[in-house]
Amino acid sequence: MSLTLTIAQTIITKTLDHAKQSNFKALGVVILDTRGAVVAAAVQDGSSLARFEVAKAKANGAISFNMGSRGIEKLAKDRPHFLAGALGVIDGIIPVPGGVLIKSTDGKILGAVGVSGDTSDNDEAAALAGIQAAGLVGDGGQG
Repeated sequence: MSLTLTIAQTIITKTLDHAKQSNFKALGVVILDTRGAVVAAAVQDGSSLARFEVAKAKANGAISFNMGSRGIEKLAKDRPHFLAGALGVIDGIIPVPGGVLIKSTDGKILGAVGVSGDTSDNDEAAALAGIQAAGLVGDGGQG
């Protein structure tokens, strides 16, 4: 199984549906494949200017480290020198929740989704809802 445009668009639609139902602020959503290439993206009306860039950086961190950005946030707290060094060689990572790995039901990493616009916890919740609605498994880095 691979991350197709159709799957990515489903994740975006369902992520934004969750945000609307939960009365979240306007979001930006970016989906990357395992190479870090953008497969699909959307930014809601009324969103601030940098939503795409922040969402992409959250997804990029997840793909770069093979862990959701909640795990990267913990890494930043536990090993700040390591993360500072990594940021010197990996462009565009934001170590806060909202970057979620997209996995197949057998655990294969297919890509990552980054969400930005509300609180980091709400961004992550929207991403997880979108991934689950697409029949896949989200990994925000909790474990």
